[in-house]
Amino acid sequence: MVTSEDSSTPSDPSRIDLERLAARWRSEAEWDKVDFGLDAEPEPSELNTLNSSGLFHVVSTDKMSVRYVTNQHHGHDVGVVQSNYPAATKRIAYYFEMTVKNVGLKGQCSIGFTTDGFKMCRQPGWEVNSCGYHGDDGYLYRGQGKGESFGPTFTSGDTIGAGINYISQEFFFTKNGNIVGSFPKEIKGLLYPTIAVHSQNEELTVNFGKEPFIFDFEAYIYEERLKLQLLAGKSPLQSGLTHWIVRSYLLHYGYQDTLASFENASEANPSSALVNGFGGQLEYALNHRKVLRQFINSGDIDSAFQKLREWYPSVVQDDNSVICFLLHSQRFIEYIRREELEAAVNYGQAHLAKYYQNKAFASLLTDTSALLAYKIPLYSCVGYLLGSRQREFVADAVNAAVLATNPNSKDQEGCMVSCLEKLLRQLTVCTLERRNLADEDHGEAFFLHRDLSWQSRHG
Repeated sequence: MVTSEDSSTPSDPSRIDLERLAARWRSEAEWDKVDFGLDAEPEPSELNTLNSSGLFHVVSTDKMSVRYVTNQHHGHDVGVVQSNYPAATKRIAYYFEMTVKNVGLKGQCSIGFTTDGFKMCRQPGWEVNSCGYHGDDGYLYRGQGKGESFGPTFTSGDTIGAGINYISQEFFFTKNGNIVGSFPKEIKGLLYPTIAVHSQNEELTVNFGKEPFIFDFEAYIYEERLKLQLLAGKSPLQSGLTHWIVRSYLLHYGYQDTLASFENASEANPSSALVNGFGGQLEYALNHRKVLRQFINSGDIDSAFQKLREWYPSVVQDDNSVICFLLHSQRFIEYIRREELEAAVNYGQAHLAKYYQNKAFASLLTDTSALLAYKIPLYSCVGYLLGSRQREFVADAVNAAVLATNPNSKDQEGCMVSCLEKLLRQLTVCTLERRNLADEDHGEAFFLHRDLSWQSRHG
């Protein structure tokens, strides 16, 4: 006969924070929404006609092209136009392109980046806090009147691109899909994509990403991500630390069999200080937590309930608790998975209806109940509830509740998430804080779900 391991100290269901647990209760579309919101910002989409001198050029009605409309007399007779928004900064790199529709009389068109308040009668690169790649001589201008040899000239039909790499802190330019060159980004603050025409009949069109780029920008981003991973792989770590982090994760979630295989296959061992300092708490009820996870992952919610009543009755003694709600919801979902709709309705009326009175459960309960509304619920907007990740979510909640019954636990917060997850959250916060520092508002924030999705897409 198995005795309860929580007889001395009853579980406190209030330790299980539904709001934190619900962070995993998301569909793929909701994860994508979080990803988008993390780095959301206005992006250039058209040319700006409001801050232009308008003396030497005309912008098309769709604001995607510019044409020189007079005769050039001196160096200030430039038709320069910026984008409507500055280049996006919350990403690995930003890039845009222009195509030379007509090289005109002298081919003095250019592309580059300028700051707010730039003189709208000067080529990009001729003034401080600007840079430009010029078509008539192929020179690069970096805030000085004198240019430097950089790349080939460009003419009618050529597509020239300009980008900012926020990892390497460099500008780069392309011609017809190939990188011409790069140089250090020495300009601070927000930068506007800028193009200019400077001789009779010159005409340029611009692409801010609405159409496919000639340059393979996706491949460029892919290479930059790989460089980041290689750089991270070279960072030195304390001996045994990686082993301890993985071991603590497996212990925390009760993956006993995987832990045994990991220990047998691993050449490294965690230091005694690390194990003695924390491992003992995580080994609490390890076999019980493994069994409960197996029941839930196989959809056997009745057995999970039975074992909880036998081993940890305090976890399920309050039928209005978070854990009971999640288990009852999962039992309802299992009926839907087996297409036993009548049984699902009966179970919902008997065990779920009462939870509608609790506002904390409302949104989760609404999604669960909505499964009944679809002929093929798996392909509906709430179909993610029928996947294995939903079972894992419930199993994680039960695992946290059992850990909370440990009378020797020194860290109530520790029952909710593993040390690995705490490290990942700290990494996310640190990247966001670094990006918000003065003159450092650039770069992509760390977001684990995005990185894992990228890994799965690219092998």
